[in-house]
Amino acid sequence: MSRADSRVAVVTGGASGMGLAVARRFAERGHRVAVLDIQGDAVCHTAAELGVSGHITDVGDRASVDAAFDAVRDELGPIEILVTSAGINATGAFTEISLDDWDRAIRVNLTGTFHCIQSAIPDMIAAGWGRIVTISSSSAQSGAPQRAHYVASKGGIIALTKALAVEYSRNGITVNTIPPSIIDTPMSRAGEASGELPADLETIGQMTPVGRLGTGDDVAAACEYLCSDAAGFVTGQQIGVNGGWYI
Repeated sequence: MSRADSRVAVVTGGASGMGLAVARRFAERGHRVAVLDIQGDAVCHTAAELGVSGHITDVGDRASVDAAFDAVRDELGPIEILVTSAGINATGAFTEISLDDWDRAIRVNLTGTFHCIQSAIPDMIAAGWGRIVTISSSSAQSGAPQRAHYVASKGGIIALTKALAVEYSRNGITVNTIPPSIIDTPMSRAGEASGELPADLETIGQMTPVGRLGTGDDVAAACEYLCSDAAGFVTGQQIGVNGGWYI
């Protein structure tokens, strides 16, 4: 990839799981990548491993987000690609969800996505070109028991994606969402260990129509396409990387 074809790509939640796979894919393709994540040690490790820019960022805090995006602009240039993978899991019976639990899920998953897009999109408007991919969840499409706050936050991401796709379609900016099913990530493994999942991951993989768990690379491949010039006619879409769980 030539310098002219290289884009400045920001990946939130990019120090582990799906975000790390996306950041690695973009770096291998020659993009100038910035990884934003709240996990400080993991950010430093990822930046060193991939040779990318790393910034410790709390997406739920607007000042932290704006500072990180300003630092990326100073180091790499205006933002052209944004993948919002940062998020948290949340489980619990609906009647037992505290206001703090609800607020945290919404603040990190939905408001965090809002913060990052609003901070990045002026660069794309000025350039007349941009690619935004949000990471939502198949549970927001189908519903899920004992996850009302999580489902609500991810459903909001899908709705936000559609709204922005319509609003910025004439600016050369596409906005799409990937709602994955369970992907084999450290977060999923933690959920398995804590008993939050309905079954162990190997069993879930066997139950999946394609016969296996998803991987971060599956999500990264979809992101690579959606963030390319070839996907300029694809916007406002839910690209389900879910192995057939939701059709």
